[in-house]
Amino acid sequence: MNALAATNRNFKLASRLLGLDSKLEKSLLIPFREIKVECTIPKDDGTLASFVGFRVQHDNARGPMKGGIRYHPEVDPDEVNALAQLMTWKTAVANIPYGGAKGGIGCDPGQLSLSELERLTRVFTQKIHDLIGVSTDVPAPDMGTNAQTMAWILDEYAKFHGYSPAVVTGKPIDLGGSLGREAATGRGVLFATEALLNEHGKSIAGQRFVVQGFGNVGSWAAQLISENGGKVVAVSDISGAIKNGKGIDIPSLLKHSVANRGVKGFSGADPIDPNSILVEDCDVLIPAALGGVINRENANEIKAKFIVEAANHPTDPEADEILSKKGVTILPDIYANSGGATVSYFEWVQNIQGFMWDEEKVNNELRTYMTNGFKDVKEMCRTHNCDLRMGAFTLGVNRVARATVLRGWEA
Repeated sequence: MNALAATNRNFKLASRLLGLDSKLEKSLLIPFREIKVECTIPKDDGTLASFVGFRVQHDNARGPMKGGIRYHPEVDPDEVNALAQLMTWKTAVANIPYGGAKGGIGCDPGQLSLSELERLTRVFTQKIHDLIGVSTDVPAPDMGTNAQTMAWILDEYAKFHGYSPAVVTGKPIDLGGSLGREAATGRGVLFATEALLNEHGKSIAGQRFVVQGFGNVGSWAAQLISENGGKVVAVSDISGAIKNGKGIDIPSLLKHSVANRGVKGFSGADPIDPNSILVEDCDVLIPAALGGVINRENANEIKAKFIVEAANHPTDPEADEILSKKGVTILPDIYANSGGATVSYFEWVQNIQGFMWDEEKVNNELRTYMTNGFKDVKEMCRTHNCDLRMGAFTLGVNRVARATVLRGWEA
């Protein structure tokens, strides 16, 4: 099941539980605006290349729209639609005053030089500058983009609208980026996992973790979990997978993976088949890579008691049903990985105030938001007698529906 079908399915289940009016339900599903633009740039060799850029702005009932911009060869409109919608529910679950958006350019960033990427980003910004803004739509980095991309957007936007650092988040610190943003999603995963384990009378210390994906989110989550006494017994990334039943030395692995562009060949652990990473014996499984990795083929083999979804949409709905019958508790992505979006909100707030926070304040505020978020999700689970995924979806959808009705959507 693709991301859009799964998101729509979860939304419909949530709206049934909430008893939403069918006209309101339809109105909430349809994106507010979809933008598609042509971006033509001169390449370094003097030839012209054309790319298609787009932005899906899903909903703005609770505030400006918010979501990443990805540079990827297969930017699929359906997937972007799903991710924009997911951002609407995610920002509502996190209780930050945003709606959802997502965008990108169909290109392979690995095949473009730095100056070509800069030209492409600037042309894209020229095409959408009047449709984004501090109180309209605030982009952020995503796959294939980073703080430098945001700096180019900020500069190009300023040529039209004057200096306004709050137009994008995930910026370099020197241009108004927030301290703690780099680790935010991984740290949010730590706080979410703590809240979940506390609920079951456990703590991070002494639990065995498997982390699938060792990019920004996976590596920070693994590092923070091991600092808090958790034992990371297996890790995988695009280069391969490794295992050490006694616990992997994460600081050493981080150095190794930077030097060797991956975890493969790390001396402090044994290599294993990357396909077996999800079914390794552990207490908590953290998928932090791609979507759809836990499906009906492997769900029966999973040995973890808890799954914390650090990636977007890692678990197929079919796998959801199999795992819940097995008694596995799944902490859903729209809550578990919302740390990045939450600290993006803090960055935006700091930019608007023109007053920056220290890192301790950022992390303390994030802990408060993640802890309160878990309580709110659990409250919805009790009200509607449902699992954590439906608890999170009903929480998000209900907040957006209430805001929509209060603003007078039928007028």
